[in-house]
Amino acid sequence: TPHTPLRTLLAECRVALVTTAGLHTPEQTPFDDDVKGGDYSYREIQNAVDVQTLEIAHRSTAYDQSGARADRNLVFPLERFRELEQEGKIGGLNDRHFSFMGSQTAPGRLIKYTAPEVAGHIKSDGVDVVFLTPV
Repeated sequence: TPHTPLRTLLAECRVALVTTAGLHTPEQTPFDDDVKGGDYSYREIQNAVDVQTLEIAHRSTAYDQSGARADRNLVFPLERFRELEQEGKIGGLNDRHFSFMGSQTAPGRLIKYTAPEVAGHIKSDGVDVVFLTPV
């Protein structure tokens, strides 16, 4: 459902991050900007990643990447969420998070295939809350 009220204290919730900044690890294949309508694939980002090593494959000319290039936490605030976890403000972070490419001009495949697949991963991981950073 579009909005589901939180029935658990945030301090007891497992949290996953989802971004549309087109982030990927150096070992992963970058998003393909040649896919007509937008690359609808996703990348799993492990919780233990050094956030600043993430690469940006987002190609939209409407997206100024200068801030994200200086600090990936602007589009993928994993370090801030690690702090929240240490402070006991969230129950814990999921072992994996997810990155998509923004700027989807033909989102049908994303809606039909990719988003439900990631939602299934999030559900099977026992995630209570997803924090989305749309770019």
